[in-house]
Amino acid sequence: MGNKIIVIGGGAAGMIAAGFASNRGYDVHLYEKNDKLGKKIFITGKGRCNFTNISDIETIMENIKRNPLFLYSALYSFTNEDLITFFNNLGVPSKIERGNRVFPKSDKSNDIIKALHKFMNNNNVNIHLNQDVKKIMVDKKNIINGIILSTGEKIRADKVIIATGGMSYPKTGSTGHGIRMSEELGHNIIKPYPSLVPIVVNELWVKDLQGLSLKNVEVTLYKKDKIVKKEFGEMIFTHYGVSGPIILSLSADMETPYSQYSISINLKPALTEEQLDSRLQRDFEKKSRKQYKNSLQDLFPSKLIPVIIKLSNINESKFVHQITREERKKLVTLMQNFIFTIENLRPINEAIVTAGGVDTKEINPSTMESKLIRGLYFAGEVIDVDALTGGYNLQIAFSTGYLAGMNC
Repeated sequence: MGNKIIVIGGGAAGMIAAGFASNRGYDVHLYEKNDKLGKKIFITGKGRCNFTNISDIETIMENIKRNPLFLYSALYSFTNEDLITFFNNLGVPSKIERGNRVFPKSDKSNDIIKALHKFMNNNNVNIHLNQDVKKIMVDKKNIINGIILSTGEKIRADKVIIATGGMSYPKTGSTGHGIRMSEELGHNIIKPYPSLVPIVVNELWVKDLQGLSLKNVEVTLYKKDKIVKKEFGEMIFTHYGVSGPIILSLSADMETPYSQYSISINLKPALTEEQLDSRLQRDFEKKSRKQYKNSLQDLFPSKLIPVIIKLSNINESKFVHQITREERKKLVTLMQNFIFTIENLRPINEAIVTAGGVDTKEINPSTMESKLIRGLYFAGEVIDVDALTGGYNLQIAFSTGYLAGMNC
């Protein structure tokens, strides 16, 4: 087996592809433009690396936003259970947390990177760091014959796997150069755009809430007047708008123009309107001789109180016993329907994942080989597939990387 295989990109997809290709006896060379491997893995899950999800494959497919059916073969060829066993065998035990998310027991993303490194070393992968691939060479019959580095050096190869990631987190090396190289080779590119990204809102007073984190709230995304999706959990206010796990998930369901969307936060989702009104009445009875501005400490974080007062249109100096039934009802509505209008999403370089990429119609889903160029394969985020948070995106990277490595 004298075939020489080049893998471009030393992230999750590239490392696993290189290891499995080399395990089959090929001469495998991995090229990474950074000075170290797995830079994006290192920061995933806040440095803890939620590397898969233990839900059944059908549930995983439901959490893939774009082209889930394309991934059917990949996810069944190298399943989440296969991946957990793979890391266990490399000395990385795992644990399951809320939402079936799987993490290394150590809570260290570096352990995942080290294990992938070990896997490649065990299989004699040749690793080339600080090497930027500029172009992929093909012959007149549209068959791969090598790569050109940014130095101008040409390197011959029989097969090439593009595993360069998307365009999110460019500091980790995901600058979209693999997408550009694919386009140069004639592949159709679905224009990349941000997914799992913070949201910019129009309301200027959001700056007053910067840094405030809310837990156990329900956020509803509306497109015009129609409900798109609801999420329950944690979010945070920023100087430009809102972020946090449930906000990032909602962003994946948005498309341009973003101005047609709004979000509503239910600050007290555990209570019905009647229960919340009763709770408010009890609070107001206890504090009937206080001014309105001094009566809300048990209901809201202190940072939120001035904004609630402003939006409720109740005079802050008014004594609580003077607040009318209508005013109280308005306050209840505000607590269950705290509305923001959306201006935009944050830029793609702040997104967790990139939506868009190489058109799945031009890739064989059983092998990850290009249907246009013989000997060219794709793995990971460079393909037009993306999922919600919860370990799904890394599972996609590992499963597609496995298929590419086993079929090249």
